[in-house]
Amino acid sequence: MEIGPFIKLHRIKQNMTQEELAEGIVSESYLSKIENRRTEPSADVINMLCTKLGVEIKGEEDTMLKEKCQEWFDMLFEVNSKEDISNKYQELQEIIDNNYSHTQVLFEIHKIRYYLIMDEVNLALKQVNNLKEISNTFDNYQLYFWMKFKGNYNSVIEEFGQAIRLYKLAEEKANQIDISDDEAADLKYTMAVTYSKLRNTLEVIDYANKALEAYSKNYNFIRCAQCHILLGISYRRIRIYDKAIKNYNLAQHLAKLNKKDDLIQLTNINLGHLYASKGDTQKAIDCFKEVLEDEEALGLKERILSITSLVKEFYRSRNHIEARKMVSEGNKLLSEIDKDRFKFFDYELRTYKYALDQEHELFESFVIGEFIPYLKKQKNYANLVIYANMVGKHFEDIKKYKSATEYYKLANYSYEQLIRI
Repeated sequence: MEIGPFIKLHRIKQNMTQEELAEGIVSESYLSKIENRRTEPSADVINMLCTKLGVEIKGEEDTMLKEKCQEWFDMLFEVNSKEDISNKYQELQEIIDNNYSHTQVLFEIHKIRYYLIMDEVNLALKQVNNLKEISNTFDNYQLYFWMKFKGNYNSVIEEFGQAIRLYKLAEEKANQIDISDDEAADLKYTMAVTYSKLRNTLEVIDYANKALEAYSKNYNFIRCAQCHILLGISYRRIRIYDKAIKNYNLAQHLAKLNKKDDLIQLTNINLGHLYASKGDTQKAIDCFKEVLEDEEALGLKERILSITSLVKEFYRSRNHIEARKMVSEGNKLLSEIDKDRFKFFDYELRTYKYALDQEHELFESFVIGEFIPYLKKQKNYANLVIYANMVGKHFEDIKKYKSATEYYKLANYSYEQLIRI
C-alpha cells in the first residue's frame, strides 16, 4: 500500500476529518493531494502525520509477519474453528494496525471475510465502506479478494444477484493473477452456492462439479460433501431424483467418515425437501424431525429452516395441532435472535399462524401487503409460486374468485420466471 492511501485509511478508521489530521502539519488541500497520490510528501511530513495517527513506519517488510498473515488468511473458512481464527486475528491486529506495512492492505481486505465468519455483519459493512475510499489503489491481487469478499457480504445479506456479479469480477481477476488451487476451488464452490440461491441450476452443476474435482484431488472430503449436497439440490429441482439421492448419500457417507454431524443433518434437511417435492409427506417429516432431535449439530438458520419445513408439511397434511406447535417453537427461537437477519422465516411463520388461526383479515393484509412484495423485491420466484398459490386458494375458499384468479396468475407468472432461470 502506498503511503497516501495508508494515511487515508487510518484517518477514516479513526473517524478523523482531513482538517483534524492536517491541523498544525500541512494544509487540508495538501493532505488531500497526499491521500490521493497527487504529490510526494517529505519524510518529515509523513512522520508527523503517522505520529498523529499513532502508527509507525517500518523500514522494510517483515517476512515473518507476511507468513503469519498468510496463515490467518488460509484459516478463513467456515470449516475452521472460530476461536482459533479469532485468536490468530487478535495476535496480528495490533502489530498490523500500528505499523505501515505492505501486508496491511490484504489484512484489511480479509477483515471483511473475518467479520462475516464471526457473524459481525455490521462490522463487515463498515470495513467495506472504509476500504471503498482507497480501493482505486488496489492491484489485481488485492482486487481479487476485494471483489470476492464484497460478494460474500452481499450473499450474507441475501443480495445474491449483486453477489454473483462481484464473484464474476473476482473470477476475471483470478485469470490474471496467481492464486492457490485451494483458493480457486473455493471461488468455484462459492459461486455454485450463490447460483443455487438464484436457482440457476445448470450453473450450479457446472461450478459444483469443477469445485468437487479440485477438492477430490486435495482430499478435502468436507468440501466434497458440501459439493455433493449442492448437486443433490440441483438434481432434485429438475426432478432427477435418483441422481439427487445418490449425491445426498455420498455427502452423508463423507460426513460420517469425518464425523461432521452438522453436514449429516444438513443432508437430512435436503432429503426432507426431496421427499416433500415428491409428495411423500411422512418421510419428509421424519427427516426434519431427525434434524431437530440433534440440537448441537446445527446453527440457528438450519434449525429454523427445519421448523418452518415441518410447519409446511403438517399444514399440507392438515395436522393443524402439530403445525401450531412448530409455529410456536419457531417464534420462540426467533424471539431470542435478531429477526431482521431471519426476516424470511419470520414472514413464513406469521403467514401460517394467521392461516391456522383462520384470521382472514390479518392473513390477507400481511401476506398481500408485506410478504409477497418482499418476495417480489428479492425475486424469490420459488416462494412466490408457493405463497401466491396459498393466497389464491384462500380467496377461492371464501368465494372471491376474481381475487383468486389474480393470485393464481401471479403464481403462474412466477413459475415461468423460475423455469426461465
